Amino acid sequence: MQRLDFSDARHLVARSSLGQEWDTVNALKGRSREDAVSILLRSVPNKTPPLPPMTPWNNIMRMTNHSSKGKRDARMQMGRESVRLKQWWMSHLLTTKAPVHEHMTLFWHNHFTSSFEKVQQPKIMYLQNQLLRDNATGNFAVMLRKIARDPAMLIYLDGSLNKKGKPNENFARELLELFTLGRGHYSEEDIKAAAIAFTGWGADREKGIFIYNAKESEGKRVRFMNQWVANGDQVLDVLLKNRRTAEHIAEKFWREFVSYHAPPAGVIRKWGNTFRDSNYQISTLLKEVLNSDEFWSKQHRGSLIKSPIDLVVGTLRSIPYGRPDVNELVRTSQLLGQDLFDPPNVKGWPGGKNWIDTQTLLVRTSLLNRFTRTTKTSASTEQRLPKTDGKTVVEWLLPREPALALPTVPGKLRLVKALVVDPAFQLK
Repeated sequence: MQRLDFSDARHLVARSSLGQEWDTVNALKGRSREDAVSILLRSVPNKTPPLPPMTPWNNIMRMTNHSSKGKRDARMQMGRESVRLKQWWMSHLLTTKAPVHEHMTLFWHNHFTSSFEKVQQPKIMYLQNQLLRDNATGNFAVMLRKIARDPAMLIYLDGSLNKKGKPNENFARELLELFTLGRGHYSEEDIKAAAIAFTGWGADREKGIFIYNAKESEGKRVRFMNQWVANGDQVLDVLLKNRRTAEHIAEKFWREFVSYHAPPAGVIRKWGNTFRDSNYQISTLLKEVLNSDEFWSKQHRGSLIKSPIDLVVGTLRSIPYGRPDVNELVRTSQLLGQDLFDPPNVKGWPGGKNWIDTQTLLVRTSLLNRFTRTTKTSASTEQRLPKTDGKTVVEWLLPREPALALPTVPGKLRLVKALVVDPAFQLK
């Protein structure tokens, strides 16, 4: 039975968690792959901080009805509350005791995408965020059905505008292209049929709940994916029986945890079969991926680019630097291209090489230099670093050999600074 050395354990934690926290890496060292993955994925309470104060939607609407100034005031109020909610999530990312679970919450936020910019209502964006968190490693079929009734999603994808006599295809299109089958595995007629089946599904903004209006439903059977369906739930049934749904999610897991290169078709079939046979248990698919030879292959290590959250949150969770104000971290993540609760479009953040360009590279470099600068607390930081040798520190912080020369003057904090600003630190 193959057991993990320190580098193996570091790889597993860095790819599946939020940074490579020293204690977690050490706890998995010497374990078998299967045991290490099981330990990492065991259920841990993921309690979030108290929700910041939110203005009821009917109060916002009263503000907008008075004057143009009232409309501006309402927009500013929603803007302030959206910033507070971004700070709320950033704080939780930094402090959660369930980093793997929170990593998966962020993953699903980028799969089932919604944004403040369109929804303009922080409270229901919060409710969607909690929905994703509650189901992050649970059952995909359950989560898909809940997302189809989620008020934020229905508003974001114009589901509430999908009415009898004038079906809106936005939700149906993204349901097929992004959430389940993937592009090329459905027809335009399938989109039209799905849109008709979902007519009447909507959201009550004031109460923040799903509503079904039978008067706005077409109330007729339509031909979808060569099967007759009468409503949105039956559309979801057809999609969940289609093998492409499981394979599409498997492909996204490949890109998230293994490589940006196209996956072998046989691997995706195998992962998809495992996922579907488990009745869409996300934890089962995650175990399949993290135990696979492809995940552990040397050729894939150090090949993924850290997202802004990986860089900001992962660095601060892993290394005992002083933490900047959470509002500064939210702004930094925005500058780096990952604005929490506000992905750029329905496809979410593209990730990969798109994380780095001439502007974001400068921001990344500035951020890491700021984290590692010498301050009054530097002596305390050095004392709290792991008590180990320099070679292990290099293995801990970098997924591959450093690109730059290491310092010749002794000092653990000096070594850590050199590693954090090394280009290889941008990878995982």
